[in-house]
Amino acid sequence: MELNGKRALLTGATGGLGRAIARGLAERGARLVLSSRKAEDLAALASSLPGDGHEPVVADLADEGATSLVLKAAGEVDVLVANAGLPASGPLEGFSQEQIGRALRVNLESPVRMARELYPDMVERGAGHLVFVSSISGKAATARASLYAATKFGLRGFAFCLREDLRGSGVGVSVISPGAIREAGMFADSGAKPPPMLGTGSPQQVAGAVVRAIERNRAEITVAPLRQRALSRIAINAPELSGRVAGRKAMEVAEEIARGQAEKR
Repeated sequence: MELNGKRALLTGATGGLGRAIARGLAERGARLVLSSRKAEDLAALASSLPGDGHEPVVADLADEGATSLVLKAAGEVDVLVANAGLPASGPLEGFSQEQIGRALRVNLESPVRMARELYPDMVERGAGHLVFVSSISGKAATARASLYAATKFGLRGFAFCLREDLRGSGVGVSVISPGAIREAGMFADSGAKPPPMLGTGSPQQVAGAVVRAIERNRAEITVAPLRQRALSRIAINAPELSGRVAGRKAMEVAEEIARGQAEKR
């Protein structure tokens, strides 16, 4: 799909990844509907992007009914980039029932509901694209990530099945799966350091992946160095072996991430 002149709804727009994705889309000529909880940051982001016609929509997708409010404000869109997400890192017993509900609503329920409302009109027009920002945690099981991984495994599976449902309709569906990202995401938010020797990706690489996925109708793009991608393949095929090999160091990093993100649930 050609992005120039298209109207794109981006959730989680004021986070580190969201800002990079917003700029990447705007530089390709898209007009953006930018959704986030942060009114001032949204307004500043909208005014800083190239092009014009960018619209902020303030909403907390963890609130009941917020998804419908965002969709009503956005109106007809050509592209959805479902990027909003809550950290949800840590052992399950550390979450209240309310926190579990928030994570499921933002990370999984909201993207599903948005897709449900948006794609029938896209099919009728014969064009559109849905992008779901998952994670390498949607492929590989890791310690202290049961709730987060559940949302990302679920989102990834939903997107692939929906892609099959819409095959031949003119509507594309893509998954973006970032690994460890510097300057944004769980490591930047928590202050934890990625495991040594694995390398990191950048927010700009994630933005570039989103643009490529839309323009080339790619099913999935994993944004991670080669070693991370290789380890994720092992984890997919041999989760028990992967967990044993990861060992105590991976657990320590996971616990540091969980501590650093506990107040963002």
